[in-house]
Amino acid sequence: MSILFKHLRVHQVFGANTDVGKTILTTALVRGSAAKDIPVHYLKPVSTGPMQDADDGHVEYFAGKHKAGVHAACLFRFDEPVSPHLAVQLAQSQREHKTNAPSDEEFVNSVAAHIRKSASLTTRPSHMYVETAGGVHSPTLSGTTQADAYRPLLLPTILIGDAHLGGISSTIAAYESLLLRGYTIDLVLLFRDAYYRNSEYLEPFFAERGIHALALAPPHARLSDAREERAAMEQYYKQLVPASQNSAIFEALHHLDVRHTTRITELDAMAERALDTLWWPFVQHGQVKGAADVNIIDSASRDFFSVYTSNKNSAHSSDAKQGSLLEPQLDGSASWWTQALGHAHPALTLAAARAAGRYGHVMFPQAAHAPALRLADRLLHGPGAGWASRAFFSDDGSTGMEVALKMALRAYSARHGVTGAARKSLGVLGLKGSYHGDTLGAMDACEEGVYTCEWHNAKGVWLDPPAVAIRKGRVVVSIPPAMTADEDLSTHVTMASLQEVYDVEARLQHPLAGIYKRFIERSLAKLKENGGPQLAALVLEPLVMGAGGMIFVDPLFQRVLIDVVRASEPAASTEPGWSGLPVIFDEVFIGLYRLGVRSATSILGARPDISVNAKILTGGLVPLAVTLASDSIFRAFLSENKTDALLHGHSYTAYPVACEVANETLDIIERMAASEQWDDARQQWDAPTTPEAHETSAWSFWEPEFLHKVSQLNAVNEVMTLGTVLSIKLEDEAGGYQSLSAQKLLEPIKIADAEGSELSAAPGGAPFGIHFRTLGNVAYFMLSLNTPRSVVHSMQDRIWKTLARA
Repeated sequence: MSILFKHLRVHQVFGANTDVGKTILTTALVRGSAAKDIPVHYLKPVSTGPMQDADDGHVEYFAGKHKAGVHAACLFRFDEPVSPHLAVQLAQSQREHKTNAPSDEEFVNSVAAHIRKSASLTTRPSHMYVETAGGVHSPTLSGTTQADAYRPLLLPTILIGDAHLGGISSTIAAYESLLLRGYTIDLVLLFRDAYYRNSEYLEPFFAERGIHALALAPPHARLSDAREERAAMEQYYKQLVPASQNSAIFEALHHLDVRHTTRITELDAMAERALDTLWWPFVQHGQVKGAADVNIIDSASRDFFSVYTSNKNSAHSSDAKQGSLLEPQLDGSASWWTQALGHAHPALTLAAARAAGRYGHVMFPQAAHAPALRLADRLLHGPGAGWASRAFFSDDGSTGMEVALKMALRAYSARHGVTGAARKSLGVLGLKGSYHGDTLGAMDACEEGVYTCEWHNAKGVWLDPPAVAIRKGRVVVSIPPAMTADEDLSTHVTMASLQEVYDVEARLQHPLAGIYKRFIERSLAKLKENGGPQLAALVLEPLVMGAGGMIFVDPLFQRVLIDVVRASEPAASTEPGWSGLPVIFDEVFIGLYRLGVRSATSILGARPDISVNAKILTGGLVPLAVTLASDSIFRAFLSENKTDALLHGHSYTAYPVACEVANETLDIIERMAASEQWDDARQQWDAPTTPEAHETSAWSFWEPEFLHKVSQLNAVNEVMTLGTVLSIKLEDEAGGYQSLSAQKLLEPIKIADAEGSELSAAPGGAPFGIHFRTLGNVAYFMLSLNTPRSVVHSMQDRIWKTLARA
């Protein structure tokens, strides 16, 4: 992950193209730093071509004669003067024993390790330059472009512009490519060409964007005689880096030093600024004791935040003065359940830019654009396959649920002739522990609890559901006592496996299905007898109720509940569509493979009339929600009267940027869902891997053995997992949302484990801490859909060790 040292100023040098003078201008910077008596480190991660032409040798020869010293190095060297990805292929073909090219992770780890080693060599203020090969998008050894391969390090950047014909375009294109990936460009350097005069255009261009740009005199045409060439280059460098230290190079060095100092100063002030200005969600500010409690996130990449450690000791350095001020921290809650492909995924970023450049934002009533149409079509044929006919776009999960409630209440009212004041008293049927968002309407569809407010008016009835968990190594369904009071059944039913629990069709023949059915029918009858509210919709979080405490509801109970509700009041033969009550699935949290399947409909064997997706929909990049509805729901709003329409909307309805990102996200996820990596994870849970079974099997990215071991610990009451989600409920007599037991017990995993295994490292090779969230005595952890196995193993190891010590 990102690296930042107080005493070592590190800059990465990118070129707008090949042959733009990248090495020459980098040599001038190195020479200038050394001339100021500053220790200098130069790194050329990949070098291709003859040794006598190697860039690190050039730097060492022309800049290494100062007393401060120049440390030049190269990590991967190849003889053929071609692109690195080809050079490694040619080298492999010439070897008797084939070896694979270093992966991007191995490559970045090597670069990061060298930078950290350089930082450890001195406590004096020092400079370091990491020079890339070719242009911004020239491939690395694996074939990944440099802009993406180096991205986890996110080093401050110097861009070497192109002074040749066409160089204005290539320089701006390189700048925008870096900008789209989050790089900070501190300086642009290029040669001054008297004929093409690119610098005259580029200097003001970058100045308008707050970027310092300097044009320098070009070198002479290369001489054929090696001795004469060296002498001429020495004279050239003396002109660029004069003994008087009065030249553009020293201006550039001063600017880079200022940028470095300013960055650290700004990071250092962020915690206090946050304490003075921000009001955080779900945070009791009275418990925030000071700046040390504020998590300063400098950047994010893949599954990791890069957090500012200020004066805290570095996990990977015995001397805090030499350690990086930025450390990796694993995003253990997938940033409130939104991350699907990791942070700053380049394909999603480019999709956002593509739509922003084409549309910006356009209003949507009675309009259409390609991203929205494509997304609606794939959602109707994806999670809405076989039942949905319309897609209504909104901003986020909470607003998407309010749309769903409006749809259901109107459809019910229209069918049953509910008018006037009676419409105000309609209620919903749901489950205790449910949560559908923090807007007032979504709150009213839940029972009163910690998330509600003074205006809350619980409009419905909520049943206490049975739940699934792993206790002391056994899969158990825990049944509320009210369900078993008149039945010959224990409140805890042991199941053979997760596969058995989630084989709902088979379990419909089990006696437990009848017990559930009788309980639900009694509850609904009792509601009528006691004059309860008129129910107008069944609202469910299928399979898992997230914010209510990561409750894994027995899927058999939810299936039986749907069946009972739909059979309770059959629709007239002239009114096709939903029967009994409209059924709403809130799949904001669990939908689109969060639990390993695209939609809960496949496991439950029941389709909703309305469903809501958000969170994973855009891979965590931008907000977007979609409410899918059946044709019968849609037709409840049709008439010649405008006021009968669904008069609901948001300024950013069907935001083209979000729709385009969602399409890109779904493209990637659907490929992953059929991948060998996912099949490997399915197999470890004995889940079938045939394509037909992908949408009906229960499995997890977390490992069965880990779940079994954790469930046996004294501090643990139960654990549960599906897909990316891991829930750990701790033993706590008080329990509930007010409990701090999970937060306190797992606090040590927030700190990077310097003694951890070799796998306990983020991209860049540094140990990492784990940022996590709790729900009272329940700790939960969430992966992305592409979290590497090494990261999963490391998380499991840290969680296990911490809980085992309790």
